[in-house]
Amino acid sequence: MSEKMAFGLMMDDYPLTLTTLVERAEQLTPGRKVVSRRPDGSIHRTTLGETAERARRLATALTALGIGDGDPVATLLWNQPEHLELYFALPLMGAVLHTLNPRLSVDELTFIVSDAEDRAIIVDESLLDVFETFRSAQDFEHVIVVSRSGSVPDGATDYESLIADSEPAGWPRLDERRAAAMCYTSGTTGRPKGVVYSHRALVLHSLMAALPDAHSISGHDTILPVVPMFHANAWGLPYIAAFAGTGLVLPGPRLDAESVLELLADEQVTITAGVPTVWMAILQALDAEPDRWNLENLRHLIVGGSAVPRSMFEGFDRHGLTIIQAWGMTETSPMGTICRLPVELDGASEDEQYEFRVRQGIPSPFIEIRARGEDGELISWDDQAMGELEVRGPWVAAAYYCGRGAEKFTDDGWFQTGDVVRINSRGCIRIADRSKDLVKSGGEWISSVDLENNLMAHPAVAEAAVIAMPDEKWGERSLAVCALREGSEASPDELRDHLSHHFAKWQLPDRFEFVDAIPRTATGKFKKTELREKFLKTPV
Repeated sequence: MSEKMAFGLMMDDYPLTLTTLVERAEQLTPGRKVVSRRPDGSIHRTTLGETAERARRLATALTALGIGDGDPVATLLWNQPEHLELYFALPLMGAVLHTLNPRLSVDELTFIVSDAEDRAIIVDESLLDVFETFRSAQDFEHVIVVSRSGSVPDGATDYESLIADSEPAGWPRLDERRAAAMCYTSGTTGRPKGVVYSHRALVLHSLMAALPDAHSISGHDTILPVVPMFHANAWGLPYIAAFAGTGLVLPGPRLDAESVLELLADEQVTITAGVPTVWMAILQALDAEPDRWNLENLRHLIVGGSAVPRSMFEGFDRHGLTIIQAWGMTETSPMGTICRLPVELDGASEDEQYEFRVRQGIPSPFIEIRARGEDGELISWDDQAMGELEVRGPWVAAAYYCGRGAEKFTDDGWFQTGDVVRINSRGCIRIADRSKDLVKSGGEWISSVDLENNLMAHPAVAEAAVIAMPDEKWGERSLAVCALREGSEASPDELRDHLSHHFAKWQLPDRFEFVDAIPRTATGKFKKTELREKFLKTPV
């Protein structure tokens, strides 16, 4: 064998950049629709081709403002067409897309923009009040406002005026390992930490996420990402849409059940995605008026962000709608695992199928998993042992921005997720808890997630969160916080009896508290820190 063949130099070293995905959409599927709902409820219609062309003009305008290679540019926008244009323009011109979550606290936003040192920011006019709360934290050279009212604040630039007379840019050739985008973790433990995504990572993520045994996305689909574009790249769906040539429906800021259901029906959406708290409200709306919306085109709902209770699977199944559960993190771009019923269970009983579907799934191709127990040893894949999940792969972060949180990354390339899991013989994970949320009672672990899911299976319980409370005898005992469905009643004894069919007596919560609603984080997860603070101060 020749030296060249031995080293594999017969193949083109073609760069895996987002340019290839966007240009594919521009050239081969330019007519695919991009539909957006504006804050006032009006509908805006364009196409992938027009979006790509506007992105080229936007890149020319930003270059004229001095935005160049590697410059981070912040966005404070909803799921809207301008955000999609920036998803295309910034990485392809060599800059870095940095999405900001407007639902974070002022303190968090102040820290994030200062840490990232964003050179410019693009803000929707409906979020100008949010912007003003942290504006002084960073010396933005340019403030660009997406305005529909026709006016922008003094010192700011109107988005449409900026690109109106710009010529379309030609995209430079980029290295696939250069930065393309940046997101910050939610900061549930300590300060938020920046995760910088390379072009290569996002391209590979798009290819794998579109596979039939993953999200199963093709050019025949229309996707509605309920998950915000400021959260983990909207789970990669904008780039997957460009790659696969799908239609895209962007819901804007209106994520109430009726608004989402209207778009799903009117635009004949085939795939949608979001966190469980969104779908809880939508399921209630469907149960109340099952014949109001025609969702016959909707193939499946991708649900992630926290464990999905069996009751939610059963609820959507009643309406002929299928939930596909996935797991991931900001650090995994975000898809890590996905749960599709294996062929071996096609003829299994309903209970067996639900038992599998409520799991968080097997790793995506190129993602490796393992879990390490409390003793530091790797756990067996026996679905009994619990350990902290570790992952590695081509779209998993190798470090945080500025070297923070180095203790989360091992010397051999594994990221320690903080999620405690069981893994069965098929390699399918079941999230037991976040490591900080496990209840350790008398030396034994109690999974708050298992308790929560079983509580939400009770017909009177809309939401439930289980937290650890200090106990002099046992170290910790669990407290269940429940929000009941409107018009429903349930006593602590009734709920404890309900749980006793699935849990040993020592695993049952000692205490139940009832609230109108469970507080949530900016990304829609239950905010257990707030519950702990509240009930630690509340006498029993």
